[in-house]
Amino acid sequence: MFSDLILNLSGNGNGKKKSKITEEPLTCRLTSELLRPTDQSWRLFSIMSEFVGGFNLLRKLGPSATFWGSARTHPGDKYYNEAEEFAARLSELGLTIVTGGGGGIMEAGNVGAFKAGGTSVGLNIRLPMEQRLNPYTTDSLTFDHFFSRKVMLAYASEVYVYFPGGLGTLDELFEIATLIQTKKITAVPVILYGKAFWKPLISWIEKELVNKYETVDAVDLDIFHVVDSVDEAEAYIIEKLSKTCNLRPNKKRLKKSTPKTKNIST
Repeated sequence: MFSDLILNLSGNGNGKKKSKITEEPLTCRLTSELLRPTDQSWRLFSIMSEFVGGFNLLRKLGPSATFWGSARTHPGDKYYNEAEEFAARLSELGLTIVTGGGGGIMEAGNVGAFKAGGTSVGLNIRLPMEQRLNPYTTDSLTFDHFFSRKVMLAYASEVYVYFPGGLGTLDELFEIATLIQTKKITAVPVILYGKAFWKPLISWIEKELVNKYETVDAVDLDIFHVVDSVDEAEAYIIEKLSKTCNLRPNKKRLKKSTPKTKNIST
Protein backbone atom coordinates (compact mmCIF):
# COMPACT_ATOMS: atom_id res chain seq x y z
CA MET A 1 0.00 0.00 0.00
CA PHE A 2 2.63 2.50 1.04
CA SER A 3 4.88 1.69 -1.92
CA ASP A 4 1.97 2.26 -4.30
CA LEU A 5 1.31 5.61 -2.68
CA ILE A 6 4.97 6.63 -3.12
CA LEU A 7 4.88 5.59 -6.77
CA ASN A 8 1.73 7.61 -7.37
CA LEU A 9 3.06 10.66 -5.56
CA SER A 10 6.31 10.61 -7.51
CA GLY A 11 4.61 10.09 -10.86
CA ASN A 12 6.05 6.60 -11.37
CA GLY A 13 2.90 4.54 -11.18
CA ASN A 14 3.68 2.63 -14.42
CA GLY A 15 0.27 3.14 -15.91
CA LYS A 16 -1.69 2.19 -12.83
CA LYS A 17 -4.88 4.04 -12.14
CA LYS A 18 -4.02 7.13 -10.14
CA SER A 19 -5.78 7.75 -6.86
CA LYS A 20 -7.89 10.83 -6.35
CA ILE A 21 -5.11 12.32 -4.27
CA THR A 22 -3.07 12.96 -7.44
CA GLU A 23 -5.83 14.69 -9.41
CA GLU A 24 -4.88 18.06 -7.94
CA PRO A 25 -1.38 19.59 -7.70
CA LEU A 26 0.42 18.34 -4.63
CA THR A 27 2.30 20.75 -2.43
CA CYS A 28 3.38 18.54 0.48
CA ARG A 29 7.12 18.36 1.21
CA LEU A 30 7.23 14.69 0.21
CA THR A 31 6.59 15.65 -3.40
CA SER A 32 7.98 19.20 -3.52
CA GLU A 33 11.36 18.31 -1.99
CA LEU A 34 12.11 14.66 -1.26
CA LEU A 35 10.71 13.18 -4.46
CA ARG A 36 11.75 15.88 -6.92
CA PRO A 37 13.00 13.83 -9.86
CA THR A 38 15.26 16.42 -11.45
CA ASP A 39 17.97 17.30 -8.96
CA GLN A 40 18.09 14.88 -6.03
CA SER A 41 21.22 13.05 -7.16
CA TRP A 42 23.07 16.29 -7.83
CA ARG A 43 21.94 17.65 -4.46
CA LEU A 44 23.82 14.80 -2.76
CA PHE A 45 27.01 15.76 -4.58
CA SER A 46 26.47 19.41 -3.59
CA ILE A 47 26.16 18.43 0.08
CA MET A 48 29.27 16.26 -0.11
CA SER A 49 31.17 19.12 -1.74
CA GLU A 50 30.23 21.50 1.07
CA PHE A 51 31.43 19.07 3.74
CA VAL A 52 34.71 18.37 1.96
CA GLY A 53 35.41 22.05 1.37
CA GLY A 54 34.48 22.95 4.93
CA PHE A 55 36.65 20.32 6.59
CA ASN A 56 39.60 21.15 4.33
CA LEU A 57 39.36 24.78 5.40
CA LEU A 58 38.90 24.11 9.13
CA ARG A 59 41.81 21.71 9.49
CA LYS A 60 44.30 24.43 8.57
CA LEU A 61 42.98 27.14 10.89
CA GLY A 62 44.36 26.09 14.28
CA PRO A 63 42.56 27.06 17.52
CA SER A 64 39.46 29.09 16.72
CA ALA A 65 36.71 31.15 18.33
CA THR A 66 33.28 31.18 16.69
CA PHE A 67 31.13 34.33 16.98
CA TRP A 68 27.35 34.38 16.66
CA GLY A 69 24.87 37.23 16.87
CA SER A 70 22.34 39.28 14.98
CA ALA A 71 22.97 40.24 11.37
CA ARG A 72 20.86 43.34 12.05
CA THR A 73 23.30 44.97 14.50
CA HIS A 74 24.85 48.08 12.93
CA PRO A 75 28.35 49.60 13.17
CA GLY A 76 28.43 52.01 16.08
CA ASP A 77 26.02 49.88 18.13
CA LYS A 78 27.32 48.93 21.59
CA TYR A 79 27.39 45.21 20.84
CA TYR A 80 28.91 45.69 17.39
CA ASN A 81 31.78 47.71 18.85
CA GLU A 82 32.36 45.27 21.70
CA ALA A 83 32.25 42.25 19.39
CA GLU A 84 34.87 43.93 17.20
CA GLU A 85 37.10 44.65 20.20
CA PHE A 86 36.72 41.17 21.67
CA ALA A 87 37.50 39.53 18.32
CA ALA A 88 40.62 41.67 17.98
CA ARG A 89 41.85 40.65 21.42
CA LEU A 90 41.25 36.96 20.78
CA SER A 91 43.00 37.29 17.44
CA GLU A 92 46.01 38.82 19.21
CA LEU A 93 46.04 35.78 21.47
CA GLY A 94 46.45 33.60 18.39
CA LEU A 95 42.88 32.44 17.85
CA THR A 96 41.28 32.32 14.42
CA ILE A 97 37.95 34.16 14.38
CA VAL A 98 35.14 32.27 12.63
CA THR A 99 31.73 33.78 11.87
CA GLY A 100 28.77 33.18 9.61
CA GLY A 101 30.29 35.68 7.19
CA GLY A 102 27.36 38.08 7.09
CA GLY A 103 26.68 41.51 8.51
CA GLY A 104 26.04 42.72 12.05
CA ILE A 105 27.85 40.84 14.81
CA MET A 106 29.37 38.48 12.23
CA GLU A 107 30.90 41.42 10.41
CA ALA A 108 32.10 42.93 13.69
CA GLY A 109 33.93 39.71 14.57
CA ASN A 110 35.60 39.60 11.18
CA VAL A 111 36.50 43.29 11.34
CA GLY A 112 38.23 42.84 14.69
CA ALA A 113 40.31 39.91 13.48
CA PHE A 114 41.10 41.61 10.17
CA LYS A 115 42.30 44.85 11.79
CA ALA A 116 44.47 42.87 14.21
CA GLY A 117 46.12 41.10 11.29
CA GLY A 118 44.77 37.71 12.29
CA THR A 119 42.89 34.99 10.43
CA SER A 120 39.30 36.05 9.78
CA VAL A 121 36.97 33.36 8.41
CA GLY A 122 33.43 33.70 7.08
CA LEU A 123 31.19 30.68 6.48
CA ASN A 124 28.46 32.32 4.48
CA ILE A 125 25.00 31.08 3.45
CA ARG A 126 23.03 32.00 0.35
CA LEU A 127 19.73 33.55 1.46
CA PRO A 128 17.06 35.57 -0.34
CA MET A 129 17.59 38.45 2.11
CA GLU A 130 19.98 39.80 4.75
CA GLN A 131 22.97 37.57 4.08
CA ARG A 132 25.99 38.74 2.11
CA LEU A 133 29.65 37.95 2.62
CA ASN A 134 31.27 40.86 4.43
CA PRO A 135 34.60 42.10 3.01
CA TYR A 136 36.65 41.51 6.18
CA THR A 137 37.50 37.84 5.74
CA THR A 138 40.86 36.30 4.87
CA ASP A 139 39.22 32.95 4.05
CA SER A 140 35.62 32.08 3.30
CA LEU A 141 33.21 29.45 2.05
CA THR A 142 29.69 29.96 0.76
CA PHE A 143 27.06 27.30 1.48
CA ASP A 144 23.68 26.45 0.01
CA HIS A 145 22.67 24.11 2.86
CA PHE A 146 22.17 25.33 6.41
CA PHE A 147 22.92 21.98 8.01
CA SER A 148 26.35 21.55 6.43
CA ARG A 149 27.23 25.15 7.33
CA LYS A 150 26.11 24.54 10.92
CA VAL A 151 28.38 21.52 11.18
CA MET A 152 31.34 23.62 10.07
CA LEU A 153 30.49 26.43 12.51
CA ALA A 154 30.17 23.96 15.38
CA TYR A 155 32.95 21.59 14.52
CA ALA A 156 36.37 22.75 15.63
CA SER A 157 36.29 25.89 17.78
CA GLU A 158 37.79 26.19 21.25
CA VAL A 159 35.22 28.77 22.34
CA TYR A 160 31.75 29.85 21.22
CA VAL A 161 30.69 33.47 21.70
CA TYR A 162 27.03 34.50 21.49
CA PHE A 163 26.07 38.16 21.26
CA PRO A 164 22.39 39.20 21.23
CA GLY A 165 20.65 37.78 18.19
CA GLY A 166 17.50 36.26 16.77
CA LEU A 167 16.23 32.79 15.95
CA GLY A 168 19.40 31.79 14.11
CA THR A 169 21.57 32.72 17.09
CA LEU A 170 19.30 30.85 19.50
CA ASP A 171 19.25 27.84 17.19
CA GLU A 172 23.05 27.69 17.17
CA LEU A 173 23.23 28.21 20.95
CA PHE A 174 20.91 25.36 21.81
CA GLU A 175 22.58 23.06 19.30
CA ILE A 176 26.01 23.63 20.85
CA ALA A 177 24.55 23.30 24.36
CA THR A 178 22.92 19.99 23.39
CA LEU A 179 26.14 18.66 21.88
CA ILE A 180 28.03 19.52 25.07
CA GLN A 181 25.27 18.18 27.32
CA THR A 182 25.21 14.84 25.48
CA LYS A 183 29.03 14.73 25.31
CA LYS A 184 29.04 14.65 21.53
CA ILE A 185 31.64 17.41 21.60
CA THR A 186 34.19 18.38 24.24
CA ALA A 187 32.91 20.82 26.87
CA VAL A 188 34.46 24.12 25.79
CA PRO A 189 33.65 27.67 26.93
CA VAL A 190 30.27 29.02 25.80
CA ILE A 191 30.11 32.78 26.40
CA LEU A 192 26.82 34.67 26.41
CA TYR A 193 27.72 38.33 25.96
CA GLY A 194 25.29 40.88 27.37
CA LYS A 195 23.63 40.20 30.71
CA ALA A 196 20.55 42.31 29.97
CA PHE A 197 19.82 40.16 26.92
CA TRP A 198 20.73 36.68 28.20
CA LYS A 199 19.80 36.69 31.90
CA PRO A 200 16.02 36.44 31.30
CA LEU A 201 16.56 33.35 29.14
CA ILE A 202 18.86 31.69 31.69
CA SER A 203 16.39 32.53 34.47
CA TRP A 204 13.55 30.95 32.47
CA ILE A 205 15.57 27.78 31.88
CA GLU A 206 16.36 27.56 35.59
CA LYS A 207 12.82 28.32 36.79
CA GLU A 208 10.80 26.34 34.27
CA LEU A 209 13.03 23.60 32.86
CA VAL A 210 15.21 22.83 35.88
CA ASN A 211 12.98 23.49 38.87
CA LYS A 212 9.38 23.18 37.65
CA TYR A 213 9.38 20.58 34.87
CA GLU A 214 12.74 18.91 35.67
CA THR A 215 13.53 18.47 31.98
CA VAL A 216 17.04 19.88 32.39
CA ASP A 217 19.59 19.13 35.11
CA ALA A 218 20.88 22.03 37.18
CA VAL A 219 24.45 21.12 36.20
CA ASP A 220 23.60 21.92 32.57
CA LEU A 221 23.42 25.61 33.45
CA ASP A 222 27.20 25.46 33.87
CA ILE A 223 27.48 25.08 30.09
CA PHE A 224 26.89 28.84 29.77
CA HIS A 225 28.96 31.71 31.14
CA VAL A 226 27.34 35.16 30.99
CA VAL A 227 29.61 38.22 30.71
CA ASP A 228 29.03 41.92 30.32
CA SER A 229 32.35 43.39 29.17
CA VAL A 230 35.24 42.65 26.86
CA ASP A 231 37.65 42.57 29.81
CA GLU A 232 35.53 40.02 31.64
CA ALA A 233 35.15 37.86 28.54
CA GLU A 234 38.87 37.98 27.72
CA ALA A 235 39.91 37.08 31.28
CA TYR A 236 37.55 34.09 31.23
CA ILE A 237 38.95 32.85 27.90
CA ILE A 238 42.56 33.22 29.05
CA GLU A 239 41.77 31.31 32.24
CA LYS A 240 40.10 28.46 30.37
CA LEU A 241 42.23 28.16 27.24
CA SER A 242 45.65 28.70 28.79
CA LYS A 243 45.26 25.15 30.09
CA THR A 244 44.33 23.62 26.75
CA CYS A 245 45.73 25.83 23.95
CA ASN A 246 48.88 27.27 25.53
CA LEU A 247 47.40 30.77 25.59
CA ARG A 248 49.16 33.22 27.88
CA PRO A 249 47.97 36.54 29.40
CA ASN A 250 51.00 38.40 27.98
CA LYS A 251 49.68 39.19 24.54
CA LYS A 252 51.98 39.70 21.60
CA ARG A 253 50.38 41.92 18.98
CA LEU A 254 50.29 40.28 15.60
CA LYS A 255 52.05 41.92 12.68
CA LYS A 256 49.60 44.16 10.88
CA SER A 257 48.82 43.24 7.31
CA THR A 258 46.15 43.64 4.67
CA PRO A 259 45.39 40.10 3.55
CA LYS A 260 43.56 39.32 0.39
CA THR A 261 40.21 37.62 0.72
CA LYS A 262 39.87 34.09 -0.57
CA ASN A 263 36.23 33.37 -1.31
CA ILE A 264 35.48 29.78 -2.26
CA SER A 265 31.94 29.09 -3.41
CA THR A 266 31.00 25.45 -2.83
